[in-house]
Amino acid sequence: MSEAIKGACLCGRVQYQVSGPFDAFHLCHCSQCRRSTGSAHAANIFTSEDRLEWLAGEEFIKRYTPDEADVISKCFCTHCGSLVPYTSLKSGKLIIPAGSLNAAPGIDPDDNIYWRDRADWYDAGLQAQKVEQGPDD
Repeated sequence: MSEAIKGACLCGRVQYQVSGPFDAFHLCHCSQCRRSTGSAHAANIFTSEDRLEWLAGEEFIKRYTPDEADVISKCFCTHCGSLVPYTSLKSGKLIIPAGSLNAAPGIDPDDNIYWRDRADWYDAGLQAQKVEQGPDD
């Protein structure tokens, strides 16, 4: 995929577009990704940083870079807190939170990494009832 795909934070203040092809798509179950996203796993697409163009709201982006070695960084919108793309200090790769994209990225997840670290409740969640909308809808 080489067409540009737009993405945004929850409030829409930060907007970007990114073009493929993408290098990898990992669902990461490590404890740092679970804490960072507040969910069962991070869904991150990896590519080179030259594939990103900020369209709006760069001034709303804040980067969290921990003091401790081997703790992941993240970038987020300072208004709504949503994760937005960032360049990894360790690998130099652009990391795109897949959920921030407005359209399908044209790549399926390659793998579930740090699987042994997945949340204790993750497997049960996959078997839970599927509801078309919210529980009260």
